[in-house]
Amino acid sequence: MMIDFALNAERVQGLTAHEAIYQACLLRFRPIMMTTMCALLSGLPLMLGHGAGSELRRPLGYAMVGGLLVSQAMTLFTTPVVYLYLDRAHDWYMRRKQGRLARRAAAGTEP
Repeated sequence: MMIDFALNAERVQGLTAHEAIYQACLLRFRPIMMTTMCALLSGLPLMLGHGAGSELRRPLGYAMVGGLLVSQAMTLFTTPVVYLYLDRAHDWYMRRKQGRLARRAAAGTEP
């Protein structure tokens, strides 16, 4: 959701990659957290349940809640960083490509 919003903001609003991902993080944080909290809270009864057969369901609850917490934290921190690194890599590649085309044009070997 953040990446789609950031790409759209870059194209439509003309924002830089840093501004676009920052806006995406601010605007998409609440919906992302609401979705994750819904799934996380649905795993709490499995994790905290008592009664017949609960010893078989508890590990599933722990895995759900723990996995959602870890993956959500990693996603919220790494998505903007990876987005900015890929944007820098794309800019670097395009500069190299333009330089290569300029050298070919200067040498007279235009493809």
